[in-house]
Amino acid sequence: MLQAVGFDLDGTLLVAEQDRESLLHAACERAGVSPLAREAYLRAHRRQQDEADREAVFATLLADHEVDIDAAELAATYDAVVQEATGPLDGAAALVARLRESYTVGLLTDGPEQTQRRKLARVGWTDLFDAVVVTGGLEAPKPDGRAFEALCEALDAPPGATAYVGDAPEPDIAGAAAAGLHPVQVLYEDGPDPHPDAVATVERAELVERLPTVLDALGDS
Repeated sequence: MLQAVGFDLDGTLLVAEQDRESLLHAACERAGVSPLAREAYLRAHRRQQDEADREAVFATLLADHEVDIDAAELAATYDAVVQEATGPLDGAAALVARLRESYTVGLLTDGPEQTQRRKLARVGWTDLFDAVVVTGGLEAPKPDGRAFEALCEALDAPPGATAYVGDAPEPDIAGAAAAGLHPVQVLYEDGPDPHPDAVATVERAELVERLPTVLDALGDS
């Protein structure tokens, strides 16, 4: 029987009008520096998982580049660009509230602690979930099994009774499956193909309408 549901945040419940590489380039352009590679940003992000905010990520990233800008300034510019382009999926808050009538519902999101929690505060979601786990405060981000273990512990539910809903094939779907959860992949136009470990898929445009039925079916099976 399904007892709990976990969600990814970025790309699943918070969605951007542009991809993250385009947003990073836009931030660099606004700050007047040469474009930084998204892959380099992600490497720096992984190295700074335990830091409080994006400033540390950009400090690590800029250490490998000769640019005439302060890490704090670039981090603030990037935050502003992302905020301008990102907003809640229509109906997301109502979906979570509805699911909490039947399940404990949590959030498992990668990133620095302050950055991710600031996102939740900005959209009024501070108290939306039964539990919020930000991997910046853990030893490893998704797809590390310890991240999913932390989510299940916070939700007081075993992995086999927990579904995880996310859009990223490896961190969300493969990671959740390896940890024993039931991964539901969120699909969108021009996005990744369905991962073979997904127990179900839902188009992001139909998530609010269809996810409760998908979870009911998982519980019945």
